[in-house]
Amino acid sequence: MAELIEIGDVKERVILLAVETGAEDAAAALDELEELVDTAGAVAVDRVIQNREKIHPGTYLGKGKIDEVKERIWELNATGVVCDDELSPVQLRNLENALDTKVMDRTMVILDIFASRANTNEGKIQVELAQLKYRAARLVGLRNSLSRLGGGIGTRGPGEKKLEMDRRLIHERIGQLKTELSEVKRHRQVQRKQRERTHTPVAAIVGYTNAGKSTLLNKLTDAGILAEDKLFATLDPTTRSLDLESGRRILLTDTVGFIRKLPHHLIDAFRSTLEEARYSDMILHVVDASNPQMDMQMHVVYETLRELEVKDKIVVTVFNKMDQAGAEQLPRDLHSDYQVRISAKTGENISVLSELLEKILRNQNVYLERTFAYQEAGKLQQIRKYGELLSEEYQENGIAIRAYVPAELFAGLLQGEVEE
Repeated sequence: MAELIEIGDVKERVILLAVETGAEDAAAALDELEELVDTAGAVAVDRVIQNREKIHPGTYLGKGKIDEVKERIWELNATGVVCDDELSPVQLRNLENALDTKVMDRTMVILDIFASRANTNEGKIQVELAQLKYRAARLVGLRNSLSRLGGGIGTRGPGEKKLEMDRRLIHERIGQLKTELSEVKRHRQVQRKQRERTHTPVAAIVGYTNAGKSTLLNKLTDAGILAEDKLFATLDPTTRSLDLESGRRILLTDTVGFIRKLPHHLIDAFRSTLEEARYSDMILHVVDASNPQMDMQMHVVYETLRELEVKDKIVVTVFNKMDQAGAEQLPRDLHSDYQVRISAKTGENISVLSELLEKILRNQNVYLERTFAYQEAGKLQQIRKYGELLSEEYQENGIAIRAYVPAELFAGLLQGEVEE
């Protein structure tokens, strides 16, 4: 009796392709692409790098290298290839015709991972929008490749059933999703205004994917969110409150992990989520200190923040995974205001990070020394809630206090009523 084979157990076998132009280390880029492919559920069976002055505009690789790749596909029984760059529709079609196999690019793999990781309604809308924008221009090429292989990378997520629509229907759906996203954006703005009214400071946690952002958030706040040693383990943003030793509360917002060559479609679709960094009071930039590509990853994060117009923020660089980092030299970041070295996994120096957050918030506050009449005692509650009450002394003529309070509260405490 013939043995039944579960289709889900058959992994795609792909060959990784890159062009070395001198602009970046192609071998290191393929290491990361292999991780992405693995996260997407495929296995890399080989890698091919071609040295060229620039990427071939028509076929990505030159003719000789294409012939070499075609042989390797046959020898290794590969089911497709993955290019380290985003292919144009022309490159996609030509390369597919030349190799006679399924052709994918880095963007398709990242979109596929995002599609499998989106859990919230907002995340699903954002991923579908990014997928449709990407696929609208490549519909013909994708139809060809998907007719060869009925599943695998590039076929998952909410965008799958839209592939066979004509362009008009896809653009109609893009319009609907943009409307839904504008509603999400409006909701986020309402949330931000609410936070402003309560004078609660916000720190946005940013960093390269797999730097340990979720692990750090879990360690600080017991958030209980998924933290795996995988690229893009968590996709949907999480906000949790952290009560510091002084009694001051700060909100920590985890954001989508950055990566080199992060697709523009994704940046556009996730802009409302990524903009949390723009409206935060400070940035916690989490860096994997054990990664040999640490400097490149830090550069990518700063470039992405620039693209999102995140500027004039206090930046705290949190060098994470110090328990795995070599002791040759201490990592540094010349672009940040503060630096701290921790291990979110073991808890090493987490208290130092908390103390640093206290110090930053205190520096942003105004020192207040005043005696309030007893009928103004309600203002002390506001100080406890939004500031840091250093001392209070009940005297004959009132309550003498020393405190640090948010600047926007200072004038109200001195004269008018403080908004509840």
